[in-house]
Amino acid sequence: MLTVRQMRYFDALATTRHFGRAAEMVNVSQPALSAQIAELEKDLGVALFERNRAGALLTRQGEALLPEVQAILQSVDALYDRARQVTGILEGRLRLGIIPTVAPYLVPVLIPMLRARFPKLDIELRELLTSGCVDDVKAGRLDCAIVALPQSEETLDTLLLFRDRFLIATADDERTVLMSPMTEAQVDIDRLLLLEEGHCLRDQALSVCGASAGRRVANYGATSMATLLQMVSHGMGITLIPEIAVKEERGRSRMRIVPFAEPQPSRQIGLIWRGRSRRTADHRALAEVVIDASAELLG
Repeated sequence: MLTVRQMRYFDALATTRHFGRAAEMVNVSQPALSAQIAELEKDLGVALFERNRAGALLTRQGEALLPEVQAILQSVDALYDRARQVTGILEGRLRLGIIPTVAPYLVPVLIPMLRARFPKLDIELRELLTSGCVDDVKAGRLDCAIVALPQSEETLDTLLLFRDRFLIATADDERTVLMSPMTEAQVDIDRLLLLEEGHCLRDQALSVCGASAGRRVANYGATSMATLLQMVSHGMGITLIPEIAVKEERGRSRMRIVPFAEPQPSRQIGLIWRGRSRRTADHRALAEVVIDASAELLG
């Protein structure tokens, strides 16, 4: 018998095209997801995916059915949203996306606050790049997301949460940084380490330092601030660090953090959600808690 759970698994696998990542996306084991996909294919009488070593590709039948399944899931989520409206603010499930350069620093402060203020909230977190957050909010796979602003999707509502200043992280003996505070023009682009393509912080760092997105810079495929800062502490270069990360990362050995001169460059972090969502009150309540949590990490 066709179930909503099976449809969510189908949507996750169609989105990721990888059984492991799809299982992680819906918080189940890979064998459990595979079994439910197989059961769904049996019930429908069609093969939805082509399996291979690289993952899974939608078949022609799968591509035809995917929009129908996504429409059903959006209707189900709308029903849940309506049910929450008659209960209270921030009760039940809320699926929140957060970009990787914010999540590891904000989440440990945010979650205890949410649990204390909204004990009936069942929050599900997903760490995604900004593009993934935007896509999943639009598609209804996330209720809202914390991303870097601005974002250009007209179908999404946006609420500014906080300003996150940039600083420079260098090795203790870095000779290319001689004074503090420093200006953007003093940043040695040839020594600048960046996150891999797709991270909004990469483009922001290039913009701050006056470099074009197409300029060749040191690129080691780093996917996290922690990796970049470890490289910095070993003298491999310098990088921009957002203020929200400073309290957690400043204790690294062989590394120092240098502020920029005024006006200090920064990024804006905001909350996005679907413009027609019935959970606007929930999103605004969540934003208030995020603002309070960020205040403990900034300034």
